[in-house]
Amino acid sequence: MSRFFVVVDDIKDWSPYYPSQDVITFDDYLERISQGSGERVRVINLCRSYRYLGTGYYCSLLAEARSHNVLPSVSTLSELARKSLSDILLEGVEPQLAKLAAASTELNTVVRCWFGECLDAKYSAIAKAVFERFPAPLLEISLEYKQRWQIKKVQILALKSLKPGLEQEAFASTFERFSSKMWRKPKARKSFRYDLAILVDPEEALPPSNKAALRKFIKAAGSVGISAELITKKDYLRLPEYDGLFIRETTAVDHHTYRFAKKATAEGLVVMDDPSSILRCTNKIYLADLLASHKVPTPRTEFLRRDKPEELERIATTLGYPIVLKVPDGAFSRGVVKVEDWQSLGSESQRLLDKSALLLAQEFMFTDYDWRIGVLDGKPLFACRYYMVRNHWQIYKHGNNKSQSGGFDTMPTYEVPKKVLDVAIKACKLIGDGFYGVDVKQSDGRVVVIEVNDNPSIDSGVEDLFLGDGLYDSVMEVFLRRMAQRRR
Repeated sequence: MSRFFVVVDDIKDWSPYYPSQDVITFDDYLERISQGSGERVRVINLCRSYRYLGTGYYCSLLAEARSHNVLPSVSTLSELARKSLSDILLEGVEPQLAKLAAASTELNTVVRCWFGECLDAKYSAIAKAVFERFPAPLLEISLEYKQRWQIKKVQILALKSLKPGLEQEAFASTFERFSSKMWRKPKARKSFRYDLAILVDPEEALPPSNKAALRKFIKAAGSVGISAELITKKDYLRLPEYDGLFIRETTAVDHHTYRFAKKATAEGLVVMDDPSSILRCTNKIYLADLLASHKVPTPRTEFLRRDKPEELERIATTLGYPIVLKVPDGAFSRGVVKVEDWQSLGSESQRLLDKSALLLAQEFMFTDYDWRIGVLDGKPLFACRYYMVRNHWQIYKHGNNKSQSGGFDTMPTYEVPKKVLDVAIKACKLIGDGFYGVDVKQSDGRVVVIEVNDNPSIDSGVEDLFLGDGLYDSVMEVFLRRMAQRRR
């Protein structure tokens, strides 16, 4: 469980807001909060001055020395102290500026924001983007119009400078949402040792876990002293409140799930799946090369490059028909096609290469099912056989209105052929020590890895049929052990 403190120079600075024992002065923070207490501490630094060697600067500096998570960080203070603000004009900020209407009379404007929110809705996206680039509780953004809107200056705002009325009320409301722990009753704080965020997308058509499984994860967490709650992509700024992040949403590098994983890792949380695992697993080109270079058996594989049509003939000769073409970042059998002849090889490869500079081409191996071996912390956890959809060559079949999936068997890992388990564990060791699902084909004495999934499906009534609640307990026990190690 993490503690939460708001640090001010004078306790009177907090007088317009709801009183709390967690609001302390800089002097109190200096004297009372000792280094190495073993407790995760989150600090909101609202001192009056953030200039170099001022109290605000020292508050952030000491927080980092004590391994406390602080907002703003010393890095943010240093970046905002620079004269040049060219770094601000990054992807995510400049596109929002371009959406602003051209100025008619007023060529300069000032936007005040708190935790990425502001009073004027037309500047909301800019406030959020600047806050994500320079995380500080209070920011003042100066804009000027020179043929287009530009950021002239960004500076940290003092709490005392907020105007009574709308600004103070908006800050208080946003602060309460941003740091809900501050308002919890003491009894609730003592109920659990740690806090876990489970990232989900309620609208996802094929989520990694169904609602029943999510409830079981939350229950299993509670049984080992972890308070788990579901969050969505809207809760990005709340990540520092937690001790761990469990991603139960389909991951991708060019996606908010990867940004969540990176931020959570930077904040010192225990993360599944971690950014490295997402990076290594979600791109099939990377994964195929990684497996091949470490001699993990896979189907015969070739890379197909854009603007290299002469390679088609070589691939057709090397692999033989049918050939399976895969886009690098497909999931749940999307972006995967089987071609039966030269004509379809040419047309399908051209269509898929419009989306990616490289494609994966693999020999087609017919099997009635694929093995899925769940590996947690380097050890096999569960085993399933996923059967192909009837009259189809894949586990999933996507139509215009719905998706179909084949049947399954769930069994104890000790009933799985040793070759299948061994190759799955070997593949996972190349990825990391997280939670993975390895797809393996077994045919005519060959055992090959198709892919390693960093975010394996765990549905109640499927993967948990043999272990039952023990599957969820095992995952949470790993979180518990790693949270305790991180705290020590």
